[in-house]
Amino acid sequence: MDRETEDVLDVVGPRLRALRRERGITLAALSAATGVSESTLSRLESGQRRATLELLLPLARTYGVPLDDLVGAPRTGDPRIHLKPIRRYGMVFIPLSRRPGGTQAFKMIIPARPEPLQPTPQTHEGAEWLYVLNGRLRLVLGERDLVLSPGEAAEFDTSLPHWLGSADGGAVELLILFGLQGVRSHLRTGPGSAPR
Repeated sequence: MDRETEDVLDVVGPRLRALRRERGITLAALSAATGVSESTLSRLESGQRRATLELLLPLARTYGVPLDDLVGAPRTGDPRIHLKPIRRYGMVFIPLSRRPGGTQAFKMIIPARPEPLQPTPQTHEGAEWLYVLNGRLRLVLGERDLVLSPGEAAEFDTSLPHWLGSADGGAVELLILFGLQGVRSHLRTGPGSAPR
């Protein structure tokens, strides 16, 4: 087997684990839905068992994703990237990165509304960095209530209660880098600068 194929197969397990956790599905529930035993699913996710078509097809059906998304196989021929928007909490998230784990990149769109929403702060594990592209973003972060304009950025620990919304009811577009377990994003301000 060539190195490129080995590299693709090596990331199948972590990709499957990340997808299952993202969907909030237990191994037991996934086993019931696919007919694949919990122990086989666990070994597949940990890399102790190689992925086969027989195992991946029921997983792709259960998750409702193309088989290519499960294995992260490199696309051939067509250089276009086919981004699949995710709609959650009345917002649109467009994944810009495809690898499981580590820092994930998204374009986020908060649609225009006649009346701005009332903040409902949430917490979760991780760290987030965001950059406002268009519109005016309202960021409620703990006791602070901030308005960010295009070109402004913020970084925060997501274990702090936070909420993102439109400051004035208009649409907002932003880029988000999100990392679990304290992964933080760093920017260099010029040649030879140390990360902040």
